[in-house]
Amino acid sequence: MNDALMLPFDVRLMHMTASVLFAVFAVMTLTALAGWVAQRPQFAIAAITVTGDVTHNNEPTLRANVLPRLGGNFFTLDLVQARQLFEATPWVRHAVVRRVFPNRLRVELQEHQAAAYWGPEDASRLLNTHGEVFEANVGEVEHETLPRLDGPAGQEPQVLAMYQVLQPMLEKLELGLEQLTLSGRGGWTAELDTGAVIELGRGSDDEVIQRMTRFLRTIAQVTSRYNRNPDAVESADLRHADGYALRLRGVSTVVMDSQKK
Repeated sequence: MNDALMLPFDVRLMHMTASVLFAVFAVMTLTALAGWVAQRPQFAIAAITVTGDVTHNNEPTLRANVLPRLGGNFFTLDLVQARQLFEATPWVRHAVVRRVFPNRLRVELQEHQAAAYWGPEDASRLLNTHGEVFEANVGEVEHETLPRLDGPAGQEPQVLAMYQVLQPMLEKLELGLEQLTLSGRGGWTAELDTGAVIELGRGSDDEVIQRMTRFLRTIAQVTSRYNRNPDAVESADLRHADGYALRLRGVSTVVMDSQKK
């Protein structure tokens, strides 16, 4: 028979109580020891190594801006909060933060790639290649020829996608798309680098693209009738069902489908 079963109940209870107390004491001791170790100054975050996109940021800048705001040390640092602090830095779109024992952080950055200015002329916001708006010093933009796009909040990806379709179409006629605006009612307006303003109207993206396709397919022929090139267009209204209204510098006319055939 098992000797433990032969012991009186009070003796067995005393043994179990002692075991529990010993386990609690061991846990408390380990916790205190871990807390003491964690508070040692040699574990305070002392350096940051930055990799990835560093066109607009570098280690000294990030160290000066972020390091003083980090809470905790190697063991207690909140990595989510640290990531948010790095992503709050201008031009940073995404950050991955990792601990490096005993007192360093390794940060991999992904910066915004500016695709356009966003908003009215006096706005300083930018649009990245993912169709996301971000705030940054526009004086740091590498490409001075970025277009200006505008539209209702939440429609940024749609406006960028439309620009990416229309710009190559215009380039075939050596024209550039400087501004593209989507109104709150869904109407599209384009402004070219020649100063021409083109009203594209409302409708699905396919319908708008079809109107522009028709316009670009015929505009060279129309302007040549007046001894002009497509860059002489002053304004065009593509919202007509059977053609478009056109104004050339020094000439005003309306071109209908029946006239183009």
